[in-house]
Amino acid sequence: MPLDQSFLGRSWPATAPYLVGREKIREFAAAIGATDAEYHDPEAARAAGYPDVVAPPTFPVVVTMAASRQIITDPALGLDYSRVVHGDQKFAYTRPVVAGDSLVCVNTVEEVTSRGGHDFLTTRTEVTTEAGEPVVTVWSKLVQRGEA
Repeated sequence: MPLDQSFLGRSWPATAPYLVGREKIREFAAAIGATDAEYHDPEAARAAGYPDVVAPPTFPVVVTMAASRQIITDPALGLDYSRVVHGDQKFAYTRPVVAGDSLVCVNTVEEVTSRGGHDFLTTRTEVTTEAGEPVVTVWSKLVQRGEA
């Protein structure tokens, strides 16, 4: 069953705040092999001009993947997650994510298409502080493989 085209342009309410912690940044950096001192040491981060440890550029995926459940778990969309592969990910930063940020996400479906028997879903997530300060925009493309 193809994805429901009526989801195109749909947005969801802002997620609950996600408090970015030092240890979460350190764990993420270690998991991806990012050894830069500003990802691990508050003093090194401050020396580099950040208020606290700074997150690696792909860290927002931690927040946005959880937020995307608003979309992918909606049964009306028709997404069979057992057939989904990750197609693409892009980040456009206003400023870096740092420990102590309290972030909220607003999800929007930007594209719903079908090609070659596969369905493509592109989402845009606006990540801001609780106060509304823009931090990063994240785009994610999911591919639902055709039925075998």
